[in-house]
Amino acid sequence: MKPLILIKFMLLFCFCSFIATAQDEPEKLDLPGDNLNLYAVMKLFQESPTLEEFEKKLNDESTKINNLDLDGDDNIDYIKVVDNLDGEVHNISLKVAVSKNEDQDVAVFVVQKDKDGQVQIQLIGDEDLYGRDYIIEPNMEGNDNNGGTANPGYTGNTRDIDGNPVVIERTTTYQIATWPVIHFIFVPGYVVWRSPWYWGNYPPYWRPWKPFFWHYYYGYHYHWNYFYYGHYRYSHVYQYPNWRERYYGGSFRSRSAFVQVRYQRGDYRNTYARPQLAREGAEVFRRDHPKAPSVNNRLPNFDNNGRPVVTRPISRPGNANNFPQRPATKPVITRPGDGNNNLPGRPANRPGFNKPPAATPAPITRPPVTRPITRPAKRDNIPQRPVTRPVSPKHEKPVDNRPTRDKQKN
Repeated sequence: MKPLILIKFMLLFCFCSFIATAQDEPEKLDLPGDNLNLYAVMKLFQESPTLEEFEKKLNDESTKINNLDLDGDDNIDYIKVVDNLDGEVHNISLKVAVSKNEDQDVAVFVVQKDKDGQVQIQLIGDEDLYGRDYIIEPNMEGNDNNGGTANPGYTGNTRDIDGNPVVIERTTTYQIATWPVIHFIFVPGYVVWRSPWYWGNYPPYWRPWKPFFWHYYYGYHYHWNYFYYGHYRYSHVYQYPNWRERYYGGSFRSRSAFVQVRYQRGDYRNTYARPQLAREGAEVFRRDHPKAPSVNNRLPNFDNNGRPVVTRPISRPGNANNFPQRPATKPVITRPGDGNNNLPGRPANRPGFNKPPAATPAPITRPPVTRPITRPAKRDNIPQRPVTRPVSPKHEKPVDNRPTRDKQKN
């Protein structure tokens, strides 16, 4: 009996741990990666025809995607794209040259195509910039780990995210294979793309600009959330279980000691000092995209630490990839017949029973009873009791009228 109880306890503990680790990612990581929105990077990747064009747009000031300044020179860093082919897997790395001798990985696209033409893709943030296991991937159709069904169509449903309705659009592994850049890297004769640019040698059309404060950057991209969360999702599960050990333990990853020192000193915290600039970022979005569905969405408030105060759905284990979302706070359900205390009432009319509810009798009111209030008199006015008590006639001593001896002698 005891082993059975122990097994149940362990299963319950694992279930609770799974729920705790299945939360959506916070709006603010307090890490350098806050200044490169990976949802925006995934969107740009999906829309790009080639890796060269993707790199060019990623470093274009007008897209407002790259806001990284890892070397601390108060200028935006150039992000180069390098495809590291590992067997059948494309590891498309985003790197920044921090100095002449050091590069720092920012994130990496992991792309694999199987014999049936299905394509798996994940965008994994480097743990120095995003923390461990920070993964962005498309919203997949189906319930299995490997991506879904052969149905090439989208299915959608609406969820409330950050207080705004978002239509969730799901795709399939076959449809990912039709992305222009995916088609480009799998064509016969593809020459593996490795950016030709490096520290001190950048494209002639590129000029660095001063980075924005994070709240300005957040205010702009907040209005893209209807698209980001509608098409992509956060995950902490790798499609390839051994990928992290292979990539981090191999020669693919670049890591800068200078970036680690700057993070430990707290240099990257200076970018979080302007919550009021979120409005300016939002106004720039409205100017650039006046017809966007989210153009009138209100920005969230910020707490004392500059962190957005938003309500995000909690992921619950329901299937492998598409966890059903449940709001963090339960809505108050009111029914006909509720009183001031919001107690659940019964409906006035039920099928087959249309009798109106009985009238509530008026409360009986009685006039208040008033009684005179008597208080003891002051000590100085207390009547004094007489020293001698008057003798009642009943107890008065009778008068002796008999003649005394003196009277008899006379």
